Amino acid sequence: MDIVLFTAIIIVASVLQTSTGFGFSILATPFLLLLFEPREAIQINLILSLFISLALIRKIYKDIDFGIVQRFTISSAAGLPIGMAVFLWIDIVKLKLGVSVIILLLTVLLIFKLRLTRTKKRDLGAGGISGMLTTSIGMPGPPLLLYFSGTETKKETLRATTLAFYLFIYLVSLLIQVTFAGTSATIWLWSAFALPLVFAGMYAGQLLFRWISPGLFRLFTYVILLFTGLYLLVENL
Repeated sequence: MDIVLFTAIIIVASVLQTSTGFGFSILATPFLLLLFEPREAIQINLILSLFISLALIRKIYKDIDFGIVQRFTISSAAGLPIGMAVFLWIDIVKLKLGVSVIILLLTVLLIFKLRLTRTKKRDLGAGGISGMLTTSIGMPGPPLLLYFSGTETKKETLRATTLAFYLFIYLVSLLIQVTFAGTSATIWLWSAFALPLVFAGMYAGQLLFRWISPGLFRLFTYVILLFTGLYLLVENL
């Protein structure tokens, strides 16, 4: 186990999660898969992401769009068991390749000014896909990030709404993972080791959030999405 790499992954991902609302699983999961087995990487990600959401929710409560959170929660409940079935029975490599291509294609469209009108049906669709990806590969963020970017949601609303939704999606996904895929002492020991690192990253991320302009926030979004899509594509070719 490369402790230095693990430390760097957790701190950087925590900074991004706290400052943007979506960075932890998108950045951490691909790299944790280099260090752990898929089940371990996904569950460590779920545990730490849930902790971050719990720690931040009171500070950002006023910016939450509860209507969107409700629709995401309802539709993700349908996606969660589908994602678990994918994790247990379908070739994860093929799934990651498919997700990477979709992320890259949609990100390019966003860069070239693809814009969406937010509707209740589209809220439900984004939530369902997010639920499926959470239990299958531990990454609920990409569909939400793509959707919010396309609808030009304010950064405060994006961060608060996704973190509120993550309280539900990560908790339920972790319970489903532990129930159907099992867990291990390794998962919980490394999660406990990571908590002080998460605290450090959260502190830095809160400071960074105050200085991020809407334009820079959008740039962060595109860079993270492109990185995630390219990493998943190259890793699984």
